[in-house]
Amino acid sequence: MAKKPGSNPKGEFVFFNVVYEDGSQKSNRRVPAELLGGLEKDEPARGFIIEQDREIAEKSGRAPLEIKSITRVGAKPEKAMRVK
Repeated sequence: MAKKPGSNPKGEFVFFNVVYEDGSQKSNRRVPAELLGGLEKDEPARGFIIEQDREIAEKSGRAPLEIKSITRVGAKPEKAMRVK
């Protein structure tokens, strides 16, 4: 059965593009919107994505890749977060 229009909550997730040190990129990584905002703004997204990468790497048996930058989808390019 089809859902009623407007029954799907909007704004649950914020999407980020992640660039790794090896040059690979993952697009539209989902981060819960409730983690973001406040004084840290998008900074909690980095920790959330790092934890996701660790879980994925553990399941696949590979080492997690180092993140070079994280950019909110739709943000201006100069807004990219550089990971130290």
